Amino acid sequence: MEKENIAVGLDIGTTKIVAMIGKKNEYGKLEILGIGKSKSLGVKRGVVDNITQTIQSIQQAVQEAENNSGYKIKDVVVGIAGQHIRSIQHSDYISRSNAEEVIGDKDIDLLINQVHKLAMLPGEEIIHVLPQEFKIDGQSEIKEPIGMCGGRLESSFHVVVGQASSIRNVGRCIQSSGIELSGLTLEPLASADAVLSQEEKEAGVALIDIGGGTTDLAIFKDGIIRHTAVIPFGGNVITDDIKEGCSIIEKQAELLKVKFGSAWPGENKDNEIVSIPGLRGREPKEISLKNLSKIIHARVVEIIEQVFAEIKAYGHDDPRRKLIAGIVLTGGGAQLNHIKQLVEYITGMDTRIGYPNEHLAGNSDEEISSPLYATAVGLVMNSIENKTQSAVKFYIPEPEKVPVYRTPVPVPEYNEVVAVEAGENIPVMAKHEESTETKIRRSFFDKYVDKIKDFLDNAE
Repeated sequence: MEKENIAVGLDIGTTKIVAMIGKKNEYGKLEILGIGKSKSLGVKRGVVDNITQTIQSIQQAVQEAENNSGYKIKDVVVGIAGQHIRSIQHSDYISRSNAEEVIGDKDIDLLINQVHKLAMLPGEEIIHVLPQEFKIDGQSEIKEPIGMCGGRLESSFHVVVGQASSIRNVGRCIQSSGIELSGLTLEPLASADAVLSQEEKEAGVALIDIGGGTTDLAIFKDGIIRHTAVIPFGGNVITDDIKEGCSIIEKQAELLKVKFGSAWPGENKDNEIVSIPGLRGREPKEISLKNLSKIIHARVVEIIEQVFAEIKAYGHDDPRRKLIAGIVLTGGGAQLNHIKQLVEYITGMDTRIGYPNEHLAGNSDEEISSPLYATAVGLVMNSIENKTQSAVKFYIPEPEKVPVYRTPVPVPEYNEVVAVEAGENIPVMAKHEESTETKIRRSFFDKYVDKIKDFLDNAE
């Protein structure tokens, strides 16, 4: 029997860490076996800034996923983001000794390895080398060179670069959590795998993943990745603005944003007010929902304008580079009310909310289909492609069958008959035997009740 290909993705976000275990079912869809989620401590704007806290959060998420699924996690594919990520376009070529020989995988690998040797800025490391279009002996726009012949194989590449120290810190956190790192994937690419259809990638689409600490962008055209960017703002700056603008604590600001927040102030009437309990007996605070929406609107406009500047930098205005499928919004920030309408208004492009349900099995939990889990689902899909056995079933030995002896056992003072299983040690307490702690508690309680009685008697 063929071994199951169990895949694990770990999304280390700024607000949450998600460990997801999945496998492909017989229909080729992704079946989620277990999911674990923990509050992300020690990550700021997609970058680890406290290793000890991050390790604890990872362990908590991993433990929960293992308990939910009954699988033990061995290794994970991790998403990487943060403001240190940048992408460059690069062209390279190789000359083949035998032009008559058919081009194979080893030629493509040779070309990609050559790009990996590119000189980077000090402290930077190449994360991904993604081939775009190939050229063989001057013939351009070849998408699949394998099987063709030629002497000079050339390609344009989309190269994703990140800070080496940040990447190593992520690796260190995972290994210290007792698991191995089987792969690194740029988070917007993972989200794109989960929420975009092949037709959208062909037509031209911009995926905007609004997370807690960062907003990630991935642009596709003709089925090829054309541009990636990470903007160092996300849902957390909106929460911070609400906290400052309304003079409330962060927890309350987050709840306000999620429950009553809207990116479009015109939707709220002037008399819509929400009351927030005051701290330590202070008077409750009344906050106008119109003002709340104005605060959110101002920050969301800023984020979207920065993303739109990146879309323009790619060359969206050029008719040949036009993104016909428009924009797909995903991530936790995509759940904000009326954000779709605001994005359409600012960019003038068709927009939809991206749910990772296209690749999920039909019986999947509704919660997993939320835009919140797009990156985690994409990372599991990436892990499946690696064909790694990332998790194994817990081995639980079957309990030995112990014979049960029905013997009447006399119990002090009661003389009742109880059944005792062999091997079981049932402590039998004497009638109303109390522990010292209970006695102290009772005597204290009795004294306290007596005091109240005295007080009431005297009051009369």
